[in-house]
Amino acid sequence: MDNVNLSKSKYCKAVQCNKILWLDKYKKESAVDTADEAVLENGTEVGNLAKDIFGEHINIEYEENLYKMIENTQIAMREKPNIITEASFEYNDNFCSVDILKNDIDGLEIYEVKSSTHINDIYLDDISYQVYVLLQLGYNVKKASLVYINNEYVRQGKLELEKLFKIEDVTEIAFMKQNEIASKLEEIDEYMSQKEEPKKDIGEYCFNPYACAYWEYCTRNLPEENVFKIREMRTSKKLDLYYKGKISFEDLIFEDLNSKYLEQIDFELNNKNPKINKKEIEEFLNTLSYPIYFLDFETYQQPIPKYDGIRPYMQIPFQYSLHYIEKEDGELKHKEFLAEAGTDPRRKLAERLIEDIPNNVCILAYNMKFEKMVIKDLAETYSNLKEDLLKIRENIQDLMIPFKNRSYYTKQMQGSYSIKYVLPALFPNNPELDYHKLPVVHNGGEAMTVFANLDKYPKEEQEKIRQGLLEYCKLDTLAMVKIWKKLKETIKKG
Repeated sequence: MDNVNLSKSKYCKAVQCNKILWLDKYKKESAVDTADEAVLENGTEVGNLAKDIFGEHINIEYEENLYKMIENTQIAMREKPNIITEASFEYNDNFCSVDILKNDIDGLEIYEVKSSTHINDIYLDDISYQVYVLLQLGYNVKKASLVYINNEYVRQGKLELEKLFKIEDVTEIAFMKQNEIASKLEEIDEYMSQKEEPKKDIGEYCFNPYACAYWEYCTRNLPEENVFKIREMRTSKKLDLYYKGKISFEDLIFEDLNSKYLEQIDFELNNKNPKINKKEIEEFLNTLSYPIYFLDFETYQQPIPKYDGIRPYMQIPFQYSLHYIEKEDGELKHKEFLAEAGTDPRRKLAERLIEDIPNNVCILAYNMKFEKMVIKDLAETYSNLKEDLLKIRENIQDLMIPFKNRSYYTKQMQGSYSIKYVLPALFPNNPELDYHKLPVVHNGGEAMTVFANLDKYPKEEQEKIRQGLLEYCKLDTLAMVKIWKKLKETIKKG
């Protein structure tokens, strides 16, 4: 293969869409970074731990010169049986590193490790490509397996790798795909030889199995207001309309679509004034009573549970913010909690939450399903706190309702009731509510990542990050207060 040195990750990109690989080579600057830092860190952590599944092993250290890795692998393979991790091979410019290689006297077993909790089709392409490389080199591949996370495992005491990981034998599938791999490699070779940009329409592969980094580039000639901007519509439905030539909002305005889709199109196309149903908003506000507490949690996930009672990828609350007003026209007050780094935060958080929220007060969250789920998990974990926690949970109401029901809707919300769209729609250009102006943490993803790694920073840096986390979470509940007040002002206007 003269036109590309292929790796297993590049092969999987081509399985999704050949043009991704071509653009990576010729128009890399057009990519928009879609990588999730937390996902990448999880993958590294899981991969490193999985190397211990079979006990003692030889690890092939990464080298920029891939042929050095291949050479080191050959040296390690002279002794049998043994376990080699990151074993590296190349056939006809097709390169792969096998996560875990069981090097037996009578053949090889390969294990591909994923930080996911289920098997995706693309993982089968990944391991099948590795099998192809090894078979072409003349090795006897006895077994090919995928190793992934068992999200039903609950840690109690010492970490049990045999329970944390699931191992699924996919040997038969990998061998059945060998002709497909060979044909795909020829196709990739021919595709990558093109010097002019290949023409390829958008399709399901732009979204699955991964969001494509070239989406904005490949859709640059679509109208600014197009079918893919319609909120909550299934991707398959959007593509159906696109293929029928129903692309712009002008094309779609007379289509037989869900009323919410048509409303979004109408508002944006015709620059309509806000829709405000005062009766429905007033009915919602009448369900609330003083004192009112505005609650927001921040959580993070551990692919590998570090504490007892934790499942892989369980939402672990480490922080909350509480703004509260005790009576009509009362003073706005604030309480907060942020756990110490490197500790199980749940019990202290639960105890403080019970201290900070009095019995039978009205509690508001934005998208309350999340807060209710967090509290339910805490109640199931700590039986002596269960009654108090469930009382808090029962009193939570959802500030999202007027926007989800479109009792209050503006074109700036772009069909969404997410607070990320509602807040700037209600308070445009308000610096007090601008998350971008925060000094350290700007969104929930950043909060999750920095707290998960907080104990790895120097003490001085930790204090800056902690302050940034507090400011971020405090702004979340302040934003809720502002939205609630906006609703109140709306029904007072004549």
